Amino acid sequence: MSRRILRINELLLQEISRIVAERQHPDVGFLTFTAVSVTDDLTEAKVFYSVLGTDEEKTLTLRALESMRHELLVSMRRLESLKYIPHFHFVYDDTPLRAAHVHDLLEKIHQEPPLPPEPEISSSPDSAPAPDASPAPIPPSEAPRRAPRKKTK
Repeated sequence: MSRRILRINELLLQEISRIVAERQHPDVGFLTFTAVSVTDDLTEAKVFYSVLGTDEEKTLTLRALESMRHELLVSMRRLESLKYIPHFHFVYDDTPLRAAHVHDLLEKIHQEPPLPPEPEISSSPDSAPAPDASPAPIPPSEAPRRAPRKKTK
């Protein structure tokens, strides 16, 4: 994605957030705009948003955003850096909800009691080797020496 498109995405995100916050439609729940993604030809833009609340509040928020679409387009015309104002498509973004779920799972893991430690394998000479383990070879310096043979006539 080009730097120009990234700058336009950021500009639109800031402006949409500002305009919606100023207008504060009564049906809009706790709303956060998470991203804007403009097509390369600048004719379409996906506006990603997140709403904390019930499914009904999410539906009412989408309806309120759809009703504000024309107002947003008119307000965006004052931006001198945009020659064309894209057509906005509002897309619900459940990333914050999924992130909260992952956070809850991690908290649950941290609250569980720790697993018992695994038993240590003793390396003392008194301990017997495990039954399926083969004995380690004895180095020549530690091998027992045999008594020399006596010569017989």
